[in-house]
Amino acid sequence: MRSSRSTFGDLALIAATHAATIRTAERKARQGLGVALVLLTLLVLGLWWIDFGFLRFFAGTGRLGQILWRMLPPSPGNAEHFLLYWHALVETLCIAFIGTLVAAAIALPLGLLAARNVTGSAALHFTLRRCFDIIRGIDRFVWALIFVRVVGLGPFAGTLAIAISNIGSFGKLFSETFEGADPKPVEGVVSTGAHRLHTLRFAILPEVAPVLLSQILYYFESDTRSATVLGIVGAGGIGLYLYEEIRVLEWTHVAFLILMILVTVAGIDALSGIIRRWFIGKRPQRDPRR
Repeated sequence: MRSSRSTFGDLALIAATHAATIRTAERKARQGLGVALVLLTLLVLGLWWIDFGFLRFFAGTGRLGQILWRMLPPSPGNAEHFLLYWHALVETLCIAFIGTLVAAAIALPLGLLAARNVTGSAALHFTLRRCFDIIRGIDRFVWALIFVRVVGLGPFAGTLAIAISNIGSFGKLFSETFEGADPKPVEGVVSTGAHRLHTLRFAILPEVAPVLLSQILYYFESDTRSATVLGIVGAGGIGLYLYEEIRVLEWTHVAFLILMILVTVAGIDALSGIIRRWFIGKRPQRDPRR
């Protein structure tokens, strides 16, 4: 009895000593429970809003299995179709490459101007960042629909759609990358009496260059996938053939087209890794003794 009373007494003493900490922990636990309940409520309302049903889901899964079975074995049908698909795939790569490269070239100076630590202008930073948000707020599929009406059908419309869409994304990412640069190299260059352009050239750009390259390469890979969808609205590329084969239920041709896209994206990913390793390996290494 004495030991149990002593134990309860110790617990009461601990509770009294750390009452503020316990109340804070309890408040955080209640807040976490409240957030979880709100999210669960939103999930239930969302499922109700989209008319989700388990019977429809499992019935659709069965139909999906039938379609996957009909895709075997993947086949282009004949050599003529294979050449058409190959030409469309090369066109898709050109759309993604040119669109990404043009967007990066335009967004780089805009990202510099939008970075606070480069220009020091809050008004310019706010204006450009809001412009980037507006451009990013419009999906590239919508841009493709717009440019198809402006310049007509074909890969030129798809290239413009990817370039315009990526300017908003690159501008935001580049400006944030510049703002996250280590200030110590900048201070070192400034201490030598260098001009602001010299600071940018010899302190900021060398530090953030690998990050910028990774972002550009990733978007090139992503844009290759996006360009396959843009073809559905007439913006060129392999998407048009993919849509037509799905429409006429040629599932083995659809499987072959999907396989071509997957192999291409995997090849781009491997090539991007090689380029990143080569670029980082070419950079001068700092002396660890310093």
